[in-house]
Amino acid sequence: MPRNGCGGGNSRRWWLTAPHAAVRLGLAVLVVASGCQWPAGRQSTIDQADVAHYQTAAKQVEYPLLENPVDGDAHLNARPLDLTDDLANVNYWNLSLEEAIRSGLQNSKVMKNLGATLLRTPGSVTTTFDPAIRENDPRFGTHAALSAFDASFAASVFHQNNDRALNNQFFGGGTRLLTQEATVMQGQISKQTASGTEFIIRSITDYDKNNAPGNRFPGAWNSIVETEFRQPLLRGYGIDYWQTVGASETPGVYTGVLIARTNLDISEAEFEIAVRDFIAEIENSYWDLYFAYQNLDTKVAARDASLELWRRLDALNQLGRAGGEADKEAQAREQYFRFQEDVQNALNGRPVDGTRVYNGAPAGAFKGTSGVLTAERRLRYLAGLPINDTRLIRPADEPLGAPVQFEWETVLEESLAQRPELRRQKWTVKQKELELVAAEKLMLPEMDVVGLYRWRGFGETLTNPSDGGAPRFDSAWGDLASGNFQEWQLGVEMDIPFGNRRAHAGLRNAEFQLARARQVLNEQERLVVHDLSNAISEAKRARTVLDTVKNRLDAAEDQVNAMLASFEADQTSVNLVLEAQRRYASARSAYYSAVIEYNLAIRNVHYEKGSYLSYCGVHLSEGPWSEPALQHAERMKRRDREFVTPPPFVKPPHFISNGDVPTPDQPVPHFLHPLDQPASVGETDQPTPVNQEAMPELAPPPQKSPSPEATPQKVPTQKTPPNNGAGSSTGMQSSFLPPFPQEPESGRAALALPLAPSSPAR
Repeated sequence: MPRNGCGGGNSRRWWLTAPHAAVRLGLAVLVVASGCQWPAGRQSTIDQADVAHYQTAAKQVEYPLLENPVDGDAHLNARPLDLTDDLANVNYWNLSLEEAIRSGLQNSKVMKNLGATLLRTPGSVTTTFDPAIRENDPRFGTHAALSAFDASFAASVFHQNNDRALNNQFFGGGTRLLTQEATVMQGQISKQTASGTEFIIRSITDYDKNNAPGNRFPGAWNSIVETEFRQPLLRGYGIDYWQTVGASETPGVYTGVLIARTNLDISEAEFEIAVRDFIAEIENSYWDLYFAYQNLDTKVAARDASLELWRRLDALNQLGRAGGEADKEAQAREQYFRFQEDVQNALNGRPVDGTRVYNGAPAGAFKGTSGVLTAERRLRYLAGLPINDTRLIRPADEPLGAPVQFEWETVLEESLAQRPELRRQKWTVKQKELELVAAEKLMLPEMDVVGLYRWRGFGETLTNPSDGGAPRFDSAWGDLASGNFQEWQLGVEMDIPFGNRRAHAGLRNAEFQLARARQVLNEQERLVVHDLSNAISEAKRARTVLDTVKNRLDAAEDQVNAMLASFEADQTSVNLVLEAQRRYASARSAYYSAVIEYNLAIRNVHYEKGSYLSYCGVHLSEGPWSEPALQHAERMKRRDREFVTPPPFVKPPHFISNGDVPTPDQPVPHFLHPLDQPASVGETDQPTPVNQEAMPELAPPPQKSPSPEATPQKVPTQKTPPNNGAGSSTGMQSSFLPPFPQEPESGRAALALPLAPSSPAR
């Protein structure tokens, strides 16, 4: 019964008991034509209570019941941490960037990003299954293209029992009342070769028993064995045709092996792009979290310094001494709560976008807008870790501080040769060239040479002679083996469409597609040069600005110390001290922001020149080779060793070195401490001297025991500043977070970097 309640219980019972199918069909047409409405002037006899259940069910949202539910871990997350938790005593998980990337590759089958693409358009998200899906596409995959050359077997068996009256006894073999039993059995094997020739071996056996008076036997068998070949001379001829056009005869739809393999190469390039962007997202989130910790430490230090100044002014105000006027005390109190607001925002964060790919730079431009808890959850999501945990992830790697030099000619050549986007477009151009060849092949008319050779056998029985049978035709298979009846046929078939308009349209379309692909490749190369130029310029700017911000930080520190000393001697107003504290806090946040910008600028250069995956020590492979492929590779190695003398190993100029020359099979080291040997990229292998005075330590200040007033949940709400009696300095040191330990947390399982997912071995 329809879910919208059209019809009812009584009418449904009458419908099932209607005597004639024609009546039921007529009523169905009437109901559909009337829009499922009762005719005018008639009253429905259906009780609304009977259909209320179906009307309610029709308005409800349905949820699918999966036969094999997805075994996910989304429901195993703990409660998220927030400002109300005791974050001063939380356990920390010191995680390196290499471990974060390894965890992301191990735990992620979907190349995630920080946008909402996964929820909005899940079909456009790249996964590790995409290359295998493309290769095993039953329409345009490589296996589908190769299936055109598979041998096929076809068979059929039909039996008929005929009883008919004929007007002319000639057609009945001498009778006008024909009764007949007939059986036809057929079987054949066909094979298509790579050059277009089709071979067929066919067997046909039929049995005919009827009452015709002119028959020699009441029932007789015919057995036929024939071979057939069809060789195209124009369309369909040659290996090039079947490697491009394939079995398809429609212009614009090409299923050749080369085109199918090109589709797979394009899919692999797209997968590499997705993996590269995914790793870039992990690194962006990692350095966002690093900056969030440093920014929080800066805000806490500024808040503690302003708290100390507020206490002193409030004490002078309560004693009625000079310098503790109400306006000065209120000004210091206002600055304290301003810094307290900054601490709360820096700790929790806001739901705004952080550093992500394609937010100004292809690999991501730094945006230090995330708080610690928000940035930590983002990193957990991208690394495939539980979103919420009882521990807080804390970056264990220090940013790169040494200057890096890039040689323009070298990186330009690498970018034009290694960028996966260009490789994908070059495969697209190659695909369009093959499609143009296929379109030209389909312009040819059909002209085939057909040949057939047949052996026949006739007999009263199929295999054994019957009693009293004729000696010659007693067995159909015996007569077939004698070879007395042989036939052959040779001919030519031709089909020429006048005008051939469809094939001409396919050819013009292929020409336009190829021209478009070439122009897109040209513009992509220009865009790569543009983005690489911006990345090189940004790396130099970030390094120059880092030195400038360092000098600004030193000046701000000297200023705040001088202002505090002058304030101690009652020679400076409190306004200047408060302003100096704000300047120092701003300079310190700007310094760590410049440090992260410089690291991301170096990363972006590797991203633009196509070496980012090797820069991170990640390598992709299509999967395990088959045994014949391994044997062929071994033969090629032996031949190369016999006839080719390998050149001596020369250290590539773009290796990042800590003083040791890496071997070719070692990944390029990614992270260096600021005081390590500087990295040199370019024409020279000599390291550039580091300005130790312009590059301070990036580690947080020494560990202190966290004081109650240093925690965000114990903020004074009264006018009088809190004072627990503990001594506190007037400097900008932080006691909110312990320093980064050098050793990782014990007991944590080691993560192994897996091989990249691949398509099935060919």
